[in-house]
Amino acid sequence: MSQISGNQRRKMKSASRLYAVQALFQMEHSSQSADKVRGEFLEHRFGAVTPEGDEMLDGDIPLFTKILNEVVNWQAKIDQMTDRAIVAKWKIDRIDPTLRALFRAAGAELVATDTPPKVVIVEYVEVAAAFFPEGREPKFVNAVLDHMAREAKPEAF
Repeated sequence: MSQISGNQRRKMKSASRLYAVQALFQMEHSSQSADKVRGEFLEHRFGAVTPEGDEMLDGDIPLFTKILNEVVNWQAKIDQMTDRAIVAKWKIDRIDPTLRALFRAAGAELVATDTPPKVVIVEYVEVAAAFFPEGREPKFVNAVLDHMAREAKPEAF
């Protein structure tokens, strides 16, 4: 079995976070279960080759699975944290569904994993930039996640 470099492991974790946001978006819009969507992603997305011949990154399967499971377990708490962090008087159900999925995935990592909050923030700001390369969303995501992280893990700041 070949060893995976630290850099490759980081790329796989980053890919898993992007895939988790996509999977959560799909779950919300299709009303499919986490198990069904997880299976589809593991079979058809991780390491798949696009029609253009580009190979999609392999993800970190345990991290991807943990994020989806923890969103299901903690969704009410995560959504309440997100609501408190969104200062524009918008509730989570009024924001863009991609951002809602992103906040849920990041919230799951903040609430139920040992990932340092600053890593969670940086990683999901990068995910936001991938989905919204021209917009102000990455700055919005940074501000909301900073607030959520300080609530979830104040000792890290």
